[in-house]
Amino acid sequence: MAGQQFRLLRRRRFGPFFATQALGAFNDNVFKNALVILVAFQLPGLSGAQVDFYSNLAAGLFILPFFLFSALAGQWAERQEKAGAIRRIKLLEIAIMAAAALALWLKSLPLLLAVLFLTGVQSALFGPLKYSILPQALRPRELVGGNALVEAGTFLAILLGTMLGGWLMNVPGHGPLLTGVAVLGLAVLGWAASLRIPPAPATSPGLRIDWNPLRATAATVGHLRGRRAVLNSVLGVSWFWFFGALFLAQLPNYTRLHLGGDASVAPLVLTLFALGIGLGSLLCETLSRRTVEIGLVPLGALGMTVFGIDLYLQRPGLAPEAGLDWQEFLAAPGNLRLCLDLLLIGVSGGFFTVPLYALIQQRSPRELLSRIVAANNILNALFMVAAAVLAIALLQAGLGIPQLLLVLALLNALVAVYIFTLVPEFIARFLAWMVIRLLYRLRVQGIDQVPDQGPALLVCNHVSYMDAMLVLGAVPRPVRFVMYHKIHDIPGLRQLFRAARAIPIAGAREDPAVMEAAFAQIDRALAEGELVGIFPEGGLTTDGEIAQFRKGVERILAARPVPVVPMALRGMWSSMWSRRDTRMGRTRLPRRFRARVELVVGVPVAAAEASAAALEARVRELRGEHA
Repeated sequence: MAGQQFRLLRRRRFGPFFATQALGAFNDNVFKNALVILVAFQLPGLSGAQVDFYSNLAAGLFILPFFLFSALAGQWAERQEKAGAIRRIKLLEIAIMAAAALALWLKSLPLLLAVLFLTGVQSALFGPLKYSILPQALRPRELVGGNALVEAGTFLAILLGTMLGGWLMNVPGHGPLLTGVAVLGLAVLGWAASLRIPPAPATSPGLRIDWNPLRATAATVGHLRGRRAVLNSVLGVSWFWFFGALFLAQLPNYTRLHLGGDASVAPLVLTLFALGIGLGSLLCETLSRRTVEIGLVPLGALGMTVFGIDLYLQRPGLAPEAGLDWQEFLAAPGNLRLCLDLLLIGVSGGFFTVPLYALIQQRSPRELLSRIVAANNILNALFMVAAAVLAIALLQAGLGIPQLLLVLALLNALVAVYIFTLVPEFIARFLAWMVIRLLYRLRVQGIDQVPDQGPALLVCNHVSYMDAMLVLGAVPRPVRFVMYHKIHDIPGLRQLFRAARAIPIAGAREDPAVMEAAFAQIDRALAEGELVGIFPEGGLTTDGEIAQFRKGVERILAARPVPVVPMALRGMWSSMWSRRDTRMGRTRLPRRFRARVELVVGVPVAAAEASAAALEARVRELRGEHA
């Protein structure tokens, strides 16, 4: 599984784009760190207060274009053939970096700050193209792997670019000249890579651009309204940038004061965090079985808080020793645990952000995706400014850096609970993901048969109490399952079933009102383009065989003709929570725990051909002899 995403790097529909965006991120950070070092160490006559002023001004100038131009960039990206638009932006980068090379050679601070602003403009223009081209270039099951590579590549580029910028600027006598040559050369390489990006048609070529920045920004952010999962995914991504910006900004002083490290330890600390994010991003595809597994988001949020708290507990005060080089730092007692915390905070961040990016791409209308990404960029910038303001306020109020990072970890828990309360689907998917991986060894075949958009009815044989969890965890889209109302209302489980938006149903003789309400909910869900899952047998099998499908499926399709996706579970009869044995026999965990099971998905059946008998025959065929 892990190798699948790396094969994308050899595909023309992804590899050139990956190289283009990675080189751009690498180049940005070479230039930004060169500017920081020039201001801090190589411009004569600047006081400490002036250095602080210009450092904060530089950060503001880079973020400002995201507020000013993101809305325009999102509209522009919808109108453009995206490969050609990327090439034009890379030509703009060459011009900007030519000016950067001149400014570095002249050591002209005003020109350098102007170039930094233009770099921010270019990044604001590129952002909507960067994420909206992926769904056009990649298949649905490749979205997680593609996003993982982009995130891992970006953070690796940030790390290496920061290091290279610092190293080049510190070359005695030739630092500015070498850095200027490097940023110009990297810009040319990025443009050359962009020439091989295959065409990606405009998604809304007739869109009229609103040139009023305030009105356009309000309209762009307004596209998030009415799309709860997308809106909260965007807010989740923006929170990650809040977390990352605040965390990274503290690392230099945290390393010096509280880890006791010298200049050689700061790159190590940054490397651990960046590598963690890269590793977590790349693990997402393996852990999610190449689907958009938003169940990883709560796991990532939990890790960011738990390891953030442990980081504080390990070093709540000043370092016992100062001036340690990287080897002495690693050898000091307790520091390996600190390193592990830093790495795992990054891994958790990868788990948190990659599925959210993929979910935004999957759930957003294709013709609005660039503008939704632009709205995300606006909110990212706003959250990063808020992170800086909060850090300044808390530090001036007397908190130390460890206490500030503890507050950040606790805030992360509160934000996560808030988001997951608004969109319970995250928790439902997380629990389904955990159940599948703890209790079963699941193999899925044909999951691409489930439509990426639009309504469909999923029908499956019913073997155990865990069947819905298995299907829910395997299908990348949310599924609203129809389930017996007495199971739906079991105390302690009721909240989980409601979070998954299950539809309770009863028999006509038992409670006609509940049954009619269930059919009304099913029809409404299908009308709104959702997936609905049913077990047409009406109950668990008592002998391992598939029972006769009931006519309720025909009533659903008569009212709302939608495609029907047949599914079959294999191997569940001999697993836990089926009715194969007596209640006492079901406690024989060693034989039945972690059973090998399969979910086989068939070709969708048109509503006109989907009689109960025909669907039963199709599910029997898919299951075969593997009860």
